[in-house]
Amino acid sequence: MSGDGIPLDALDFFEELAVENSRPWWQAHRARWEESVREPMEWLTEALTDEFGPAHLYRPNRDVRFSRDKSPYKDHQGALAATVPGIGWYVQVSAAGLLTGGGFYPTGPDQTARYRAAVDAPPTGQALQALVDRLVAQGWETGGEAVATRPRGVPADHPRLDLMRHKHLVLSRPHGAPDWLTTDAVLEHVRADWRAVRPVVEWMTEHVGASQVERRR
Repeated sequence: MSGDGIPLDALDFFEELAVENSRPWWQAHRARWEESVREPMEWLTEALTDEFGPAHLYRPNRDVRFSRDKSPYKDHQGALAATVPGIGWYVQVSAAGLLTGGGFYPTGPDQTARYRAAVDAPPTGQALQALVDRLVAQGWETGGEAVATRPRGVPADHPRLDLMRHKHLVLSRPHGAPDWLTTDAVLEHVRADWRAVRPVVEWMTEHVGASQVERRR
C-alpha cells in the first residue's frame, strides 16, 4: 500500500463530527472517513510494521454503556502497535492534528501494582525517571490517569512521587498540522518519535508486562 500522508480533510472530518456526532451524519460521510482517515492510517501503520510490529486500528464507535456522553463516535482515530496488551506505541489523528506516543494503559489492576513497585525500587525507578525526564525536555508530555495526592502508603517525600501517582503512564507528542503531515514524510516523523519513546515502551514491557487477571466476559 502506498500513501501520500494524512490529508487535512481527516482533521476537517473530526471537526465536523464534533458538531454533528450522530449515526445519520456518520453514514452520510462514511466513504469520506474511509478515504481520508482509515486508509491513510492503515498505510502509515503498515509501513511501520517492519520495525514495530503490526498495529491495531481502534474502532470508531464509542462504548456508551457506562458513559453519560452518548455520542456514538470517537472524536479521533487511534492505532496501537502493542508489545503486550495495553503496552506499546500509539499514533492518533483528530481535529487537533497528529499525535504520537507510547506507554501503557492497564487492562488489569495487577499492571498498576507492578508499575508502582518498579517505580518505587531505586534501580528501575531511577531508570524510568531518567527516560521520562529526557523526553519531557525534548517536548514530550506525560499523561495517564493519576491520583491527586499520592497512593496509600507512599510517603510525601518519595523521590519519584509524580511517577508513583500514575495508575498508567503515557508519553505523547502533539504535532498539530505541520506541512509534512500531508506528505509521505509523515512516516519518518512518526518512526522517529516511536524510536525516541522505545526505551519507555521496553521498560513497561519488562517491568509491567501483560495483565494476569482474567477479564470478565
